[in-house]
Amino acid sequence: MKTAVLIPCYNEELTIAKVIQDFKRELPDAEIYVYDNNSKDKTAEIAQANGAIVRREYRQGKGNVVRSMFMDIEADCYVMVDGDDTYPVEFVHDLIRPIMNKEANMVIGDRLSNGTYKSENNRAFHNLGNQMVRVLINKLFHNNIKDMMTGYRSFDKEFVKSMPVLSSGFEIETEMTIHALDKRFILREVPIVYRDRPEGSFSKLSTFNDGVKVLKTIFMLFKDYKPLIFFSMWSFVLALLGLLVGLPVIMEFIRYRYIYKVPSAILAVGLGVLSMLFLCCGLILDTVVKQNKRIYELNIHEIRRRLNSENNENQIKASKSFIA
Repeated sequence: MKTAVLIPCYNEELTIAKVIQDFKRELPDAEIYVYDNNSKDKTAEIAQANGAIVRREYRQGKGNVVRSMFMDIEADCYVMVDGDDTYPVEFVHDLIRPIMNKEANMVIGDRLSNGTYKSENNRAFHNLGNQMVRVLINKLFHNNIKDMMTGYRSFDKEFVKSMPVLSSGFEIETEMTIHALDKRFILREVPIVYRDRPEGSFSKLSTFNDGVKVLKTIFMLFKDYKPLIFFSMWSFVLALLGLLVGLPVIMEFIRYRYIYKVPSAILAVGLGVLSMLFLCCGLILDTVVKQNKRIYELNIHEIRRRLNSENNENQIKASKSFIA
């Protein structure tokens, strides 16, 4: 099986050479791709000098880099890792084994369970943000994923070629996890060790700005993937507010047979109408989402058929080459 190592990079000249050499040692037959995302240092030159296949992505953001990687690169097994040397390469065998054995579509390197991320990462609120995202997504999608935002993952070709990448930045990991959960891909988690960046290397992740983007992504994906629940919640809130505003009006009408609080009555009716509109939107969009899932399933069947056909052709070519 052909393995590709995908390394998105932005200003990683201090660490990229070590990451490439470590992967060459652990996966000597793999193709190593470094996608330089407008680095202002010598990341691309160092990567090329160390034998990596260097390509450039001019649209800034990790999500844009991953989108290009998934579209451009052909392989049977994909390993994605950050170029900052925070993920020990030797765990790659544990990550690709379920992919090679066809036991999973995506394998996640879990940094959080063994406590190494908490002890090594000294940046404020990162642990809190990870835990908050994990709890939110697990509640929404009824799962128990332990590390939603790890940058060390492996994928099979089916997942890569059917993943619509919409995020542009660091929220890409959250999007991939939610997509896999919603589309019933098989996920596995492998405990890994995390280590902090070496001295002189700096994280490009903004605790506040990127944290807000991740929460916004969860909010939008919740709306897109679970519209009935999303709009029903807002419908319930609006109905409750309408009831609180309208109850005194109803009591007044029962008592005096006349409505004196006309503004309150208008507000209560407006809130009730909005509540019904939100509920109707949820029902309609839920039908649309279910229809899209049916279309996606058909597309997955077509992708799987094409991939199986390609594998059969490659096996035939390999057999003929061996005989020759």
